[in-house]
Amino acid sequence: MMLSRLSKKLILLMTFLAVGGFIFACPAFTTETYKIGGIFSVTGPASFLGDPEKKSMEMMIDQINDAGGIDGHLLEGVIYDTEGDPQRSVNNVTKLINKDNVIAIVGPSRTPTTLAVIPFAERVQIPLISCAAGITIVDPVKKWVFKTAQNDALAVCSVYQHMKDNGIKKIGIITVTNAFGESGKNQLKQHAGDFGIEIVEEESFGAKDTDMTPQLTKIRKVQPDAIVCWGTNPGPAVVAKNIKQLEINMPLYQSHGVASPKFIELAGEAAEGIYLPTGKILVADLLPDTDPQKKILMEYQKNFEETYGQSVSGFGGYAYDAMMMLERALPGTNGDLKKLRDNIENIKGLVGISGTFNFTPEDHNGLAPDAFVMVKIENGTWKLVE
Repeated sequence: MMLSRLSKKLILLMTFLAVGGFIFACPAFTTETYKIGGIFSVTGPASFLGDPEKKSMEMMIDQINDAGGIDGHLLEGVIYDTEGDPQRSVNNVTKLINKDNVIAIVGPSRTPTTLAVIPFAERVQIPLISCAAGITIVDPVKKWVFKTAQNDALAVCSVYQHMKDNGIKKIGIITVTNAFGESGKNQLKQHAGDFGIEIVEEESFGAKDTDMTPQLTKIRKVQPDAIVCWGTNPGPAVVAKNIKQLEINMPLYQSHGVASPKFIELAGEAAEGIYLPTGKILVADLLPDTDPQKKILMEYQKNFEETYGQSVSGFGGYAYDAMMMLERALPGTNGDLKKLRDNIENIKGLVGISGTFNFTPEDHNGLAPDAFVMVKIENGTWKLVE
């Protein structure tokens, strides 16, 4: 188990009281903390997701505590590493609920792990704010489940709009064989006709596959105008490398599942020229000053890089947004789970890292298409596509 950096103020206060041998009322803080659970893929193949999420959650908790907590209650983050494994995620959620007595859970990082834990959150009626992208997490709506990552349906439409604007009409798709890939494939097929696009070849790959040459060779034979890969690292980087090795000269689009510096590191030179939809954090400095997200994006980037000495990714922002939601929803609840859930569902106009959130009883993601921008990888970095 990994605990977040519980505010030094509370620790020092309790030490002083114990040593002094007397207790007096503290006007600033109560002795009871609000425990917030976190379950992220901190290590393992999906650590590029979970590590920045864990750090962002801890950073936001420290910021809230430094500002006085919530109604006098300091927050305590109780964070477990799922290693990206569904069964480990279930075990962790069980501990958070039965042992740690948390009042909300942030995570998991991935769609498969989120789908595995949803029944447990619903059974005990505890708010779960997922950091994963699959639309099936919140569609159909589940009363106690919300998510901060942009829906893959929005990502697909961003890709297709760019294709339509550039005269692309026939595509081949290659998707990972897990919940994220299946959801993406369904959205790609569902929305293709809306943009005048025809899918002429469908292929898939396993999450641990190290060579997609056979699938890409099949796609090349039907001569599409572009290829779409839907997955999370490391598979999409392998696809990019194989396309370069096969000298397939057509545009390659990736999903928002690779929107982090880790993808460029894994794909190397093969990343050059790839298009993908992403939240605005990767190109925050390129946004116009009129963009409502720019201020918070720049602040988050500055704080994260100063705190941890590493670049931000869109993934860390998912956990940061979840903590912003809890910061807004917790006041006045006295830790009551039903009141907290209701307050989350009524959040409106919350400008976060992933977009502006407007929840309703029918929409537990609350983001609009403007949560995404299209970027192109050039010279080893992101370029905003106008």
